Amino acid sequence: MAEFPSKVSTRTSSPAQGAGASVSALRPDLGFLRSILGVLMLLQLVLGLLVWALIADTPYHLYPAYGWVMFVAVFLWLVTIVFFVLYLFQLHLKLYMVPWPLVLMIFNVTATVLYVTAFITCSAAVDQTSLKGSRPYNQRAAASFFASLVMIAYGASAFFSFQAWRGVGSNAATSQVAGGYA
Repeated sequence: MAEFPSKVSTRTSSPAQGAGASVSALRPDLGFLRSILGVLMLLQLVLGLLVWALIADTPYHLYPAYGWVMFVAVFLWLVTIVFFVLYLFQLHLKLYMVPWPLVLMIFNVTATVLYVTAFITCSAAVDQTSLKGSRPYNQRAAASFFASLVMIAYGASAFFSFQAWRGVGSNAATSQVAGGYA
């Protein structure tokens, strides 16, 4: 028993040593930005921002239809930012227990359906809520146009995320190496 204390190491590491390793591993994946999914997400972010900024600059609170358009645009813009950051910094690989291709496909299909309803709502309400040629009319018409572009971008993302989920053109080994995005 007298030998026990001499064989035990009482050295401990400081928390700062472990924190430095995790911060340095958090680097952006530039390959993601060049992928179809990355480009479409950037397009969705820019166009989605235009949709809700154009609607927000008009007195939309007077018309319930534009409340729906604002909800869809802002909510999906925020969720797309979360997915963009997850994929840009490869955080989805650290959460390996989540089926990310399936989650992304479900999100993109849902976003497409929501933007279809927002586009139809916004387009139908332009003539009824403002005078032709006025500033609110032009902004709401532009928001309808950009909503149609975002709807198409989410639809394309849904198609490509479906292919990534199904594994078209690859096997399990190549989809793991490629990071799981198109």
